[in-house]
Formats: sequence, C-alpha cells, structure tokens
Amino acid sequence: MPGRLHTGVKICGLTEEAGFDACVEHGADWIGFVFFDRSPRCVTPQQAASLASRGVGQAKTVGLFVHPRDEDIARVLEHAALDVLQIYASEERAQQVAQAFGVSVWLSFPVAGAADLPASCPVQKMLIEPRPPKEATRPGGNAQKLDWSMLAGWKPLFPWMLAGGLRVDNVAEAIRITGAPDVDVSSGVESAPGIKDPALIAQFVRNARQADRN
Repeated sequence: MPGRLHTGVKICGLTEEAGFDACVEHGADWIGFVFFDRSPRCVTPQQAASLASRGVGQAKTVGLFVHPRDEDIARVLEHAALDVLQIYASEERAQQVAQAFGVSVWLSFPVAGAADLPASCPVQKMLIEPRPPKEATRPGGNAQKLDWSMLAGWKPLFPWMLAGGLRVDNVAEAIRITGAPDVDVSSGVESAPGIKDPALIAQFVRNARQADRN
C-alpha cells in the first residue's frame, strides 16, 4: 500500500473517560459516539459533549445514528459539535442529511457478498460491514466478522472504511487482505459492552499502523 501515510483508525462506542483518553493518547483518527438506544454503547448528547471536550483538536468525533429524523440529529448537535455523521439509512436519505446539516456524512453499508458491494458513494465515505443476522436488534456493532476475501481486489474510487469483527489479533490481516484505507472497531477493544480497554486500544492502533509498514 505505497504512498499512504497510515491506515485510519476509528474507535466507536465510547462511553467513559478512560477509553476516550486512551483513544486520544494512542492516536486514533476518529472517536465515535452511538446515539441509538438499543445499543449498550448509547450515550446522551450531553455525555458525548463532555467526553469530546477532553480531546478537542486531537481526533475527529463521529456520531452514529440509525434511520434518524432531522430533529434527532439537530438535538445532538445542539450539545456536541460532531465532525462526522455516520448513519444507517438509504443512500437518498444520507444525501438529504448531508445537505441539511453541512457536515461530513458516512453511510454504513452492510453487505452479505461481493455482489452487494457499492459501485459509488453518495456521501463522503462508505463504511463496509457484515449484514446483521435476522435476529439482531442492531444494524451493526454485533461483533460479526466480514468475509474479507470478498474485498480482495476490490478497488473503489471513493473513500471507504472496513468494520465488523475486527480485533487486536486480526486487524493487520484484515488490512493486508482487503487493502482497507481505514478500519473501525468497537467491541473488539472492550472489556465489557460499552467499556473500552485502554491496553487493547493501544494495541489495536499499533497493529493497524504496523500493517502499513508490512
């Protein structure tokens, strides 16, 4: 992967100070907050704003929303000045959100096979992850691992990020197989649902960056 500085790392689902501080200390590029009440990582806009204030200018903040109404997003932005809105919605809805709020929008795009991979990007970035099982209560954050082989040789002309089942012990392999420019982790760096492990955060970032040099 010549020419790129390093793999971008997003740590998602921050709920507490120790985890947030570890993200900043170890150089995560993006720190994510979940605004979806079915998730064990859900935070209030006030909690997100308080955490974000601990690392102003150190990493970009991402808010995750599931089929949000404009008022849902506006209520969060009243308290937390997010850099990115990551949403589960249709491509048309993602474009509407981008136009309404003038903030970078990422579209979460679950796939089951290579035929599902997007041919274009209607917003600033596509987040490629596994399609959730039928019994799942959440569209993402289920610790499912994507079949990375479906991405081998896939070279889209738009920004994208790999998510789903990434951990300290497999992130380097995932980057090597898929060529992912950015990676996203949540449960893979947790000691309990919603509680991040600072040591795992440090190792995950280190292993993702080491993959660039290999």
